[in-house]
Amino acid sequence: MTLLDITNLSLKIGGLSVLRDVSLTVDPGEVVAVTGESGSGKSMTALAVMQLLPERARTKGYVTLEGTQLLEQSEAQMCAIRGRSVGMVFQEPMTALNPLKTIGEQVMETILIHQAMPRAEAEVRTCEVLERVGLPQDRFPLSRYPHELSGGQRQRVVIAMAIALRPRLLIADEPTTALDVTTQAQILELLKDLVQEYGMGLLIITHDLAVVADLADRIVVMRHGEVVETGQTQWLLRNMRHPYTRMLFAASNHQVTLPDTPAQHPLLEVRGAVRDYKTPRESLFGKPGRYRAVNNVSFTLHRGERLGLVGESGCGKSTLTRAILGLEPLQEGEIRLAGTAVTPDLKPAIRQKMQVVFQDPYGSFNPRHRVARLVSEPFHLLDDAPTGSTRADLIAETLTAVGLKPEDGQKYIHQFSGGQRQRIAIARALITRPELIIFDEAVSALDVSVRARILDLMAELCSAYDLSYLFISHDLSVVRTITDRCLVMQRGEIVEQGATEDIFANPRHPYTQQLIAAAPVLPEISEQNAHSQQA
Repeated sequence: MTLLDITNLSLKIGGLSVLRDVSLTVDPGEVVAVTGESGSGKSMTALAVMQLLPERARTKGYVTLEGTQLLEQSEAQMCAIRGRSVGMVFQEPMTALNPLKTIGEQVMETILIHQAMPRAEAEVRTCEVLERVGLPQDRFPLSRYPHELSGGQRQRVVIAMAIALRPRLLIADEPTTALDVTTQAQILELLKDLVQEYGMGLLIITHDLAVVADLADRIVVMRHGEVVETGQTQWLLRNMRHPYTRMLFAASNHQVTLPDTPAQHPLLEVRGAVRDYKTPRESLFGKPGRYRAVNNVSFTLHRGERLGLVGESGCGKSTLTRAILGLEPLQEGEIRLAGTAVTPDLKPAIRQKMQVVFQDPYGSFNPRHRVARLVSEPFHLLDDAPTGSTRADLIAETLTAVGLKPEDGQKYIHQFSGGQRQRIAIARALITRPELIIFDEAVSALDVSVRARILDLMAELCSAYDLSYLFISHDLSVVRTITDRCLVMQRGEIVEQGATEDIFANPRHPYTQQLIAAAPVLPEISEQNAHSQQA
């Protein structure tokens, strides 16, 4: 018997058609992946199953869970179904968790709300569920708060909440997008084990085909609110018929061609960098401890060179980045940019030689300002910033360089897509013609097709502006194609460095080997599909 049956589901919000005749099924013990770009209707399909839709939403069709038509249920009836029959794992665990409640309270809450068992038994079940997702009580007591856990550990808590009552159906909406490769592999393996152990059905939503190539039994490809292709995973990946599916596949393995690296002239020099943080006192009169986030790190980035920095969350990448930007002091060692020491009291004239592109472009902009003002923000660092027509011409030139139009400068940031916002972020970094740009997870939150276009843009800018950049990412496939050299960081130390292709082809350190082994890989494309893609 089919567990979840979605037949001809259509959804309108106001006058906007979001879903059109969507049909898919999930059987007990089956993993079904729904993939497509942002705006394709993946998440709205999942929210329709949970009946967590906006007030103006209107649905037609059938969404049946074990014979129950969910679209006909009242809110009170759906509250009884959510958590007990259907669990959901959201994309951003820190948003899904209450920062004021312990992890034990939040997992137990699902059990107590449904009055499934007395509180004492609920606490025992909570301990069992947390241990099942890899959070044993001897290391992760119920009294821990979300901020005391890493991103992967928080995602495990969210999964524990979703499976506390062992629902028949589990929906996972982009559960690994913000996680590093090893944590991502662990979360995917956990979900796969839970499906096999509990016999539940899993509907996983993702924009990356590589993530589900080994996990899903079937794949459903959506575009513009419609299902364009579906089939058994391995069969579909080798016999893609729809051009959109082939485009997603190609974008997942997208490669760029970087210009040749010029002669080596040091630009950024890091020598013996050490960064310590104080830790809480263990007793009332005890001394604070110290945690070493960066330990004796040394490397050189040359002019015109593209350098990658990879490692798991918590390895020290962000701490090192803040020190390079002059936002945090070092306890030992030094950082020099073009021969000038980088410190927190760095003069604006030196600081403007470095710019940064952040992971979340929308969060890095003031939504009240127009794009022209946002892009020109770095001019505040200049004593002789351009004004009038010279300023306007430079803004227009920079917007054009990143593939936008000069008239886009008069719009607001909410009027752009995620990929366009990242182009605006790159324009802001370029406008003062800095000597060094730091890309901090700049493409990790983007769809594979948008990511491919941004990577192409970066390659073009390398030729046009002779860019030097430090590219920080947990996505090894991106680092491999967009950098000349690569640094591998573990527990605050650089454990391996060298030419990017050499590191990926012949990793020497066990940690590097572990990272590469954990990265999701698409199967080789068939010769027939290769010809059809080229056509």
